[in-house]
Amino acid sequence: MRDPYEVLGVSRHAGRDEIQRAYRRLARAYHPDVNKSPEAEETFKNVAEAYAILSDPERRRRYDAFSEPGDMWAHAGAGARTAGWTAGPWDGGPRAGFETRFRDDILDDLFGGFFGGRRAGWGPVPGADQEAELEVTVEEAYHGTRRTITFDGGPGIRITIPAGVTEGQRIRLAGQGGRGASGGRPGDLWLVVRIAPHPRYRVEGRDVHTELRLAPWEAALGTSVALGTPGGETRVRVPPGTSSGRRLRLRGRGLPDPHGVPGDVYAEVRIVVPRTLSKRERKLYEQLATASAYDPRSL
Repeated sequence: MRDPYEVLGVSRHAGRDEIQRAYRRLARAYHPDVNKSPEAEETFKNVAEAYAILSDPERRRRYDAFSEPGDMWAHAGAGARTAGWTAGPWDGGPRAGFETRFRDDILDDLFGGFFGGRRAGWGPVPGADQEAELEVTVEEAYHGTRRTITFDGGPGIRITIPAGVTEGQRIRLAGQGGRGASGGRPGDLWLVVRIAPHPRYRVEGRDVHTELRLAPWEAALGTSVALGTPGGETRVRVPPGTSSGRRLRLRGRGLPDPHGVPGDVYAEVRIVVPRTLSKRERKLYEQLATASAYDPRSL
């Protein structure tokens, strides 16, 4: 058997995620259903065998202890001597037959039957977990929704997106990942939520930021105006003397949290001046300019 680290192309210090990514990449490239080259099936078996060893912490520990330092078969011979047997030359005689059986027993114990499995058929190899991005609108993130998704032309999968999902949240679909080999269980599919850009809302965690446009007199005198939020329209009270850039907080109107406190909506005020004025509006503005001593540049 080749070194499983060499088969997957990872170092001996590789973490679980790196090993799984390497397996997923190689399994996708050499799976017999995808790759019809003559050597693809054997390569896929080697990759699956290596993954089965390195993905199991106990098997990996035993492999590392057995294969370093020195040659694997030297360790097998040392084990035989420790047990009271003398490892001699492989001369094809009775001793060779015993030592061959001893070597196979050691390897079967270490690799969970893979070497024996090669003599009697493949053992089950679990499928790899897979990951895909799932884009939802701000409204879908707020209310939740149901969606049918398909991968690689396969049958549609009906999924439920719960209310209150956030950017980067992972949704697990058990058994919908990579196929196992030789009866191994399939992996899981993890959907990573991405919230699509919105013309009115900007989402940070569970908080929603939006813009509140006001006329100059509304900002100066104060008012109560309608404001759209992902959960529907609500009214917001504008205090007198509100300036552009002020943020008005609507507590609990952001994305819901099924297990805690919902987010907030922050409405940032923007004062908008009419592009054109009627004669009466111009006259009133001129009267205001004459009557007011307010100088915003003196602040």
